[in-house]
Amino acid sequence: MPFLRRRKRTDVSDSRIDKNEDGDDIQEKSKLNRREERLRKWSCVDICCWFVGCICSIWWLLLFLLNAMPASFPQYVTEAITGPLPDPPGLKLQKEGLRAKHPVVFVPGIVTGGLELWEGHHCAEGLFRKRLWGGTFGELYKRPLCWAEHMSLDNETGLDRPGIRVRPVSGLVAADYFAPGYFVWAVLIANLARIGYEEKTMYMAAYDWRLSFQNTEVRDQSLSRIKSNIELMVTTNGGKKVVVIPHSMGVLYFLHFMKWVEAPTPMGGGGGSDWCAKHIKAVMNIGGPFLGVPKAVSGLFSTEARDIAVARAFAPGFLDKDLFGLQTLQHLMRMTRTWDSTMSMIPKGGDTIWGDLDWSPEGGYMCSAKKLKNNDTAGQNVNQSLAKSKGVNYGRMISFGKDVAEAHSSEVERMDFRGAVKGNYLANRTNCDVWTEYHEMGIGGMKAVADYKIYTTGSILDLLHFVAPKLMARGGAHFSHGIADNLDDPKYQHYKYWSNPLETKLPNAQDMEIYSMYGVGIPTERAYVYKLNTYSECHIPFQIDASADGGSEESCLKGGVFSVNGDETVPVLSAGFMCAKGWRGKTRFNPSGIHTYIREYDHAPPANLLEGRGTQSGAHVDIMGNFALIEDVIRTHSYVMAYSVFLMVEEVTEALMNIIYSRQLWQPCKLFSWEASRNDGVQLQNSTTVSTFAVISTCASSLSPVQISPD
Repeated sequence: MPFLRRRKRTDVSDSRIDKNEDGDDIQEKSKLNRREERLRKWSCVDICCWFVGCICSIWWLLLFLLNAMPASFPQYVTEAITGPLPDPPGLKLQKEGLRAKHPVVFVPGIVTGGLELWEGHHCAEGLFRKRLWGGTFGELYKRPLCWAEHMSLDNETGLDRPGIRVRPVSGLVAADYFAPGYFVWAVLIANLARIGYEEKTMYMAAYDWRLSFQNTEVRDQSLSRIKSNIELMVTTNGGKKVVVIPHSMGVLYFLHFMKWVEAPTPMGGGGGSDWCAKHIKAVMNIGGPFLGVPKAVSGLFSTEARDIAVARAFAPGFLDKDLFGLQTLQHLMRMTRTWDSTMSMIPKGGDTIWGDLDWSPEGGYMCSAKKLKNNDTAGQNVNQSLAKSKGVNYGRMISFGKDVAEAHSSEVERMDFRGAVKGNYLANRTNCDVWTEYHEMGIGGMKAVADYKIYTTGSILDLLHFVAPKLMARGGAHFSHGIADNLDDPKYQHYKYWSNPLETKLPNAQDMEIYSMYGVGIPTERAYVYKLNTYSECHIPFQIDASADGGSEESCLKGGVFSVNGDETVPVLSAGFMCAKGWRGKTRFNPSGIHTYIREYDHAPPANLLEGRGTQSGAHVDIMGNFALIEDVIRTHSYVMAYSVFLMVEEVTEALMNIIYSRQLWQPCKLFSWEASRNDGVQLQNSTTVSTFAVISTCASSLSPVQISPD
């Protein structure tokens, strides 16, 4: 019996355990059910909040780790992956014993200088002395229409609009960085500081790059400030002359300054004909668009460039729609057409320099041709890169249709647009957020533009007068784009000619030096294939035809854009021609025989993302961080002169000069009155062509006591 009773107790306890286990299972199932119900009840807002929370948590964790790690850790990681980094040029030359000597003046180009607000409308409340251009561009995202209104100039005067004052930022910070992390002058400034330069020996010649060059003096006295600062730097540095380093449009701006400073008041600075000889040692032009850039034409004509054409190819119709309720390109066009400075970069020299319907100096350049680095094969490289490609004529800067761009001129029927009657308005002002001059042309005017079919550099100005009359009326009073017949003509003393190297003389400064330093090896915009857009209200009627393609690797027609060799913005023809030919030796453009030097930097993209924008880049802005360029600049500032090394510009200039002399395109006084320079002894008569490379090699051999390898 006791045994039986014990078994009964055991059975009872087991049943209790089973009941407890069943209860636990039920509780777990209920918990799972409740969890599933909660998950099912999550809305899109809950999921978004959870996702944002995760991103913020990860972001703050990364920021914490970034601030907690040693400053040398990123460099350590980079070197562990890519190998030891080379010494910066400033440190390398410091070890060689180079020290600061000549004061330095930087002249920034278009869009790279910061602009800040000093007075604005009610929508700009709280932005006093805040950057409208440069920095984070925060106001562009917060209040885009207000930003565009304050960045625009008066459409009649080209100066400030009523109630708005936007002024350039002063000091080295004006253009050291364009945006956070995107350097412009910062790398060069840092390397100069390593050999002893400081703020009193470096000066950033900031100016409002939207204004015409002469208007920067009228409104802000920017040219007078540059003059007085250069004089002060020479005086306080023991009489040592300054080295000026302009970049991009700053090259044209300083060319204007050199004529302004010598001209008598009130039009000029009253410095006298010997001012440049007394105060300037060298002008080192980086990426200078001496003869203009085709990109300026497409920008003024349709607010487009290669990038926008590519974007249209990936997302057709996207840019034609109202982004965020805004007609983006129309607002951009209205704003940029008030910037008179853009007129300075329209191609200069007309068909004589850039080519006409059936020829161009670039000939049949192929974008896929590889440049050979071996000096012994330089001639082979010239032949390869100038191999003829079918149906390409870069002289046709704008063609309406791919077939028109490739056809012979005799096969193209054209109707002159100059006498076309404007009218047949497409839209009312009330239907469009922004009114452009295209709305005043009407269908008849638009069709007349397209029916002309081909525009060379010689007819581009007429085209812009037709589609942008107000801009051209203002710009025509400040800029000229031709070739001078007689530079002794008194009319060329007017400031409108001073930024055109083909219509002005270099200063009378025999000991001054001029350098042209630019990148090569990158496809650069040269000509465009356009199409007439569907007639519709509020849209820009002309577009780059992104569907136009060459159909082969050798073709330079990609996405409606013909490309040639250059630095991605400035073709070799524009950057190198003046120093290679126009100013070489004593010419009518260089009567005192100022020495000119050329240095081309072959583009080498960064090997990986850790290299950032690269130390061997030849791109238009990235070249400012090119170690070879920085080293050349520092050596010139110190005690060792630079040198002339180039191959790409030789191809273009030789072809151009052959055509000019064989066709007698500039007969009245010949394009150049060549004489023997004081060092080379090479003469070029009116009907004779001499290899550019031979001339410059002869000059370079006697200029520098130290010869440096191009590599």
